[in-house]
Amino acid sequence: MNTLDTIITTHRPALLAYTTRLLNGDTHHAEDVLQETWLRAWRNLDKLTDTRGSVRGWLMRVAHNIAIDHHRARTARPTEVTMPDNDPTSTPAHTDDILDRMVVETALDTLPHTHRQTLIEIYWADRTTTATATVLQIPVGTVKSRVHNALRTLRDTAPALTAA
Repeated sequence: MNTLDTIITTHRPALLAYTTRLLNGDTHHAEDVLQETWLRAWRNLDKLTDTRGSVRGWLMRVAHNIAIDHHRARTARPTEVTMPDNDPTSTPAHTDDILDRMVVETALDTLPHTHRQTLIEIYWADRTTTATATVLQIPVGTVKSRVHNALRTLRDTAPALTAA
């Protein structure tokens, strides 16, 4: 009576050589096919222990069918691709900067010219109130009041600008 251990010991070298040739020399894949072949042999041990037929022939046919099934499964699914390091669905960082700039420019357009000019000198040109007063040729107190009034106006109109 053939046990599974005897079957594996007797037929493993020939079956491994056959599956390796069948899979173009891919020994790792051939080992996987062989493992599945042994599992099916274990499940059908009663058929293999029957004296009719060739055990090696049955094992080779099973291994052949498993290899064909694996090949079909690989060709049936889409080709795997590696994901890029960055997320292709996200917007680049500079897009957010551009959008922010557009919102700020729209908000500045709502201000009177004198207030807009004062904010540009303070925030874009990065000037102090004294330097801004010198550039615009106005008193320092006027610079401070224009900045205060302009920021208050922007705060009051900001929800309307972001909703648009």
